[in-house]
Amino acid sequence: MNRAELFEQIQKKQSFLCVGLDADIKKIPEHLLNEEDPIFAFNKEIIDATQDLCVAYKPNTAFYESLGVQGWIALEKTITYIKENYPEQLVIADAKRGDIGNTSAMYARTFFEALDADAVTVAPYMGEDSVSPFLGYANKWVILLALTSNKGSADFQRIENKENAQPLFESVMRTAQTWANEDQLMFVVGATQGKAFEQIRAIAPEHFLLVPGVGAQGGSLQEVCKYGMTKQCGLLVNSSRGIIYKSNGEDFGAAARQAAKELQAEMAQELKKI
Repeated sequence: MNRAELFEQIQKKQSFLCVGLDADIKKIPEHLLNEEDPIFAFNKEIIDATQDLCVAYKPNTAFYESLGVQGWIALEKTITYIKENYPEQLVIADAKRGDIGNTSAMYARTFFEALDADAVTVAPYMGEDSVSPFLGYANKWVILLALTSNKGSADFQRIENKENAQPLFESVMRTAQTWANEDQLMFVVGATQGKAFEQIRAIAPEHFLLVPGVGAQGGSLQEVCKYGMTKQCGLLVNSSRGIIYKSNGEDFGAAARQAAKELQAEMAQELKKI
């Protein structure tokens, strides 16, 4: 999916919602444990209930890897289900990979060839040769960690280079833009960063930003939009727990839909300001 196609879906659905498929076997409704593949059964109902309200799904691979082979099978089935039934959706493998070049090439092959994900999150700490293998795929996205939503993000991401007074996350973003343009590269910026989105937009005015942290982590959608939205939206705002675990009963699909619908309605109002 390219940038124009993504924006077309945002306009059509009046939404820039990304639903995080963080399916935890210990949190899904108990009645699903009788299913042959409980995780896939959970994901399938969430997807069917929310597909017209969002433009992307983001399975966090850790939740699947924790279950070994069966978890990986559930991940494959989930991505295949989205691709076959809702091909307009952007599928983001939230894997946060990044290693020496030949290893990154294998990670890229895993997520872009074996799983056919549209995007993968990548940790840029090891530099260009750890990222470039992911950039060798047409119509695929690399989403680099920049300024994340977790409490410990300031431990390293805001450390300033004494020579140019740039915090590390800014150096990452500026350097990465010499590797790829806004048609292939996104950045992760946590919703909890608030007004920092103004600074982010000064560094990367046109790139799409994947924004976790709205809802359960306390980020404000209105603040994110005020400082981070562009003329082509430029935002994919993720919600995981706030949608998929809205209910742990048999109505979990309906409850997820209602939560997604509420967020989508807020997003539609923000899109009117473009």
